[in-house]
Amino acid sequence: MAEKARIARLDDGLAFMLRYENVAWYEDGRVRILDRRKYPLKVEYVECTCHEEVARAIADMVTQSGGPYMAAAMGMALAAYEARGMREEDFIRHMKAAAYTLSHARPTTSKAMEAVTSSCLRVALEALEGGRRVDEAVLLHAIELTNQRYEVSMKAARYLADKIPMGGTIMTQCFAETVIGMLLRECRERGNNVKVICPETRPYFQGSRLTASVAYDMGFDVTVISDNMPGYVMKAKNVDLFTSAADVICMDGHIVNKVGTFQIALAAKYWGVPYYVTGTPDRKHPTVDTVKIEERDGDLVLEAMGVRTAMKGVKGYYPAFDITPPELCAGVVTDKGIYSPFELERYFE
Repeated sequence: MAEKARIARLDDGLAFMLRYENVAWYEDGRVRILDRRKYPLKVEYVECTCHEEVARAIADMVTQSGGPYMAAAMGMALAAYEARGMREEDFIRHMKAAAYTLSHARPTTSKAMEAVTSSCLRVALEALEGGRRVDEAVLLHAIELTNQRYEVSMKAARYLADKIPMGGTIMTQCFAETVIGMLLRECRERGNNVKVICPETRPYFQGSRLTASVAYDMGFDVTVISDNMPGYVMKAKNVDLFTSAADVICMDGHIVNKVGTFQIALAAKYWGVPYYVTGTPDRKHPTVDTVKIEERDGDLVLEAMGVRTAMKGVKGYYPAFDITPPELCAGVVTDKGIYSPFELERYFE
């Protein structure tokens, strides 16, 4: 679409998989999503021809971290394409149903996803009323939403970069996606050749496949370790800082992120390594008991990249997220600065 060039984009200088078209993209009645379950061993895209397929791709972990937000917005553009020619009342009903389906593809992040799909719904209705092509209007809005998300990450990355000594070593967890790309770009611009250590993050291996790929793609020294090594490696390799993103930062300071974050934060506290989480405090979650922890298919932990590692009959258990209490967090890094996890209301002042 010609609209690709209409909006200035903020993905310049980032790794391949953080470029907009390589996250999720709508064009000509299809949404194309880079399959992060296979990258970097294979560069394949899942093509969706209806918004339900986009929701299924999100649920099936085709894309993770910030990817589902962009995929959901692109899915709303596809939903608008599906609804072309409908009567107004049918169009509105269809778009509202699509917004719900896409935002609830995964339960833990549904409240944040609702903000994305509801804004796309608003743009779609405005375009319909104005006689404009609705899918193109939603696509432009999806790009702008992604720009806004990248800008927030860029600002947060600058604050986080201030905490890393020259030539320092950082440990990550899972795939902090845009903020990791922005952090490394900021470090590169400052001439700070940081080293990155990535726990592998089973069972999808986001740390080894995604975070490590981004760091390597951007020219940084990166090392992958298994998920049971952080406590030892943190001391042995003189880690200066542990950082992760968050799926939810509750207003009471509890951090919901990929399972394993809690145990690394415990090790960091023991060794005196500061843990900084990046993200925005979420007023829709005043306390941690408002968060539903997603539990995925336990069989996934009985295999590694499709190869079974346990005897048949052995059971697996897979909570997708865990909860890190505020006492283990040195600061919440946002686009407005770094806040104590005990004073998150200050972010909104």
